Amino acid sequence: MNMSVKRNRRFSSSLMAAMALGLSVLTSCGGSQSGAMGDDEYAVMEVSSTSSNQSTQYPATIKGLQDIEIRPQVSGFITKLCVDEGATVRRGQALFQIDPTQYQAAYNQAVAAVASAKANLETVSATEANKKMLHDQKIISDFEYQTAVNNLLSAKANLAQAEASLTAAKQNLGFCTVTSPSDGVIGTFPYRVGALVSPSIAEPLTTVSQIGDMYVYFSMTEKQLLAMTKAGGSLKEQLAKMPAVKLELSDGSMYSEEGKIDAVSGVIDQTTGSVSMRAIFPNKQNILRSGATGNLVFPYTMENVLIIPQNCTVDIQDKKFVFVLQSDNTLKYTEIKVSNLDDGKNYIVTDGLKSGDKIVTEGVQNLKDGQKITPITAAEKEAKYQQHLKDQKEGNFQTAF
Repeated sequence: MNMSVKRNRRFSSSLMAAMALGLSVLTSCGGSQSGAMGDDEYAVMEVSSTSSNQSTQYPATIKGLQDIEIRPQVSGFITKLCVDEGATVRRGQALFQIDPTQYQAAYNQAVAAVASAKANLETVSATEANKKMLHDQKIISDFEYQTAVNNLLSAKANLAQAEASLTAAKQNLGFCTVTSPSDGVIGTFPYRVGALVSPSIAEPLTTVSQIGDMYVYFSMTEKQLLAMTKAGGSLKEQLAKMPAVKLELSDGSMYSEEGKIDAVSGVIDQTTGSVSMRAIFPNKQNILRSGATGNLVFPYTMENVLIIPQNCTVDIQDKKFVFVLQSDNTLKYTEIKVSNLDDGKNYIVTDGLKSGDKIVTEGVQNLKDGQKITPITAAEKEAKYQQHLKDQKEGNFQTAF
């Protein structure tokens, strides 16, 4: 009885070991290292021409549509800061208050001068009218009447001068409240409350950057520009044909809005051989700030290219090789050349393969030149792999391993 129990235990242990070995073999067959589902079965794929969406990045500088320096137009002490640094402001919104005392006094004086000039004009006008009546009746001389006319003209001139002074005084009083000339974002404040400022100060009170839309400046080489514009047509037509561009921010994230190239410099920089270009991006959420940096991402499409997975290749001394399936199911060890564009998963083949060639996709490290295989598709390989898993799970050990 004890001997029978021991034999059963040894049989169970052997069975478990066999199952573990089978699972290990199955896992190995399904992995990317062997690529084979049988002794000579390898998955292959047919290479065909396709298009590839690529992109090129250019270092870029972000600028507001306009950075406006805010300078005082009258002299005086700052009495109030109406906004804070970095605030978003609207056109006409108050930014600074300059002491208006002297300008208010000048305005009041100008108002009084206008009232005095108007009163004087009324008196002189009445005098001139009376003198004209007497002159018409030959009671007074021509000289006396002409004097009255000249006094009237002088009174009118005095009124005009007083009104001009009033306009200037009113304007200067208005300049005591410094307002924003446009919508935008406020910069830093080099001057605070109590500082004496004037139109001749070295630094502006602040800067207002218009950031509703933002300009992104970048440069590309003369050759790259010619490749995009050699189709001809006017510059406006060429710009309209250029694809939408994206912007990579300084933290590596992609800006959500797309931009459009709207200007190209007409002069090529002789020192660098580059052309300055400009794209415009919407900035509704005020994410972009004037003076920031990033990368402009320019998309383009490569037509009629061959793309293969990187795990199909074998690297030897900076050269890349693939195994090309021949008509008799033997393999030819073939060198290929690839583009320097690399997405980490695929290669763009520039030489060594043609459309219609079939290459082994997995297990290439185990293959040799001239070796004969049984080609299967990736779908057939996956189906066999799943069947092996099913047989193992159901205990069909003869077909599972």
